Amino acid sequence: MERNHELISEVIAGIGATRAGVKFGASKALRILSGRAPELLYPHFDFFVTLLSHDNHILKWNATLTLANLAQVDCDGKIEAILDRYLDLITGPNMITAANAMRGLAIIGVAKPHLVTRIVLRIMRVERAVYATPECRNVALGHALRALEILAGLLPDQRALRMFAARQLGNPRAATSAQARKFLKARERTAQPKCGP
Repeated sequence: MERNHELISEVIAGIGATRAGVKFGASKALRILSGRAPELLYPHFDFFVTLLSHDNHILKWNATLTLANLAQVDCDGKIEAILDRYLDLITGPNMITAANAMRGLAIIGVAKPHLVTRIVLRIMRVERAVYATPECRNVALGHALRALEILAGLLPDQRALRMFAARQLGNPRAATSAQARKFLKARERTAQPKCGP
């Protein structure tokens, strides 16, 4: 697709195929292309927005990440126009959808720093999100910490982030509490005063 742009329309059409291998393969190929050459898929932005409401979770997850990758070439403010809808994916009920949204939001925040405060505040609401089980929320909290780690350097005041991470030090999921420790350790390093001239 990178070399033959005419194939893009065919691959997009493949998402509507009845065979699972075809539609999921097409969806994944488009997600990969969006990371390598987002300008080629930006004209199809609205198509990927429609997939955010798709019944098929795999198509929705790939579209979520594809849209995030398109943020770096979004000169028309299309991400801003759909941001609330994107942010709503965090709050459940599907934890994997939320995890993909948070991963995507970290990409969007880096591409569009003026949105970082809004994004971070919504990601931190994952503490109150309702998923299938409490363990799902613990997993989602780990994903939130990973996304916040990417975005932290774009915020002048990181106190709320540190408090969020500190609350997860006692998380019953070992991977999440470890992620919280890693997050706080990184914040300590960046907060150290620089010595020398």
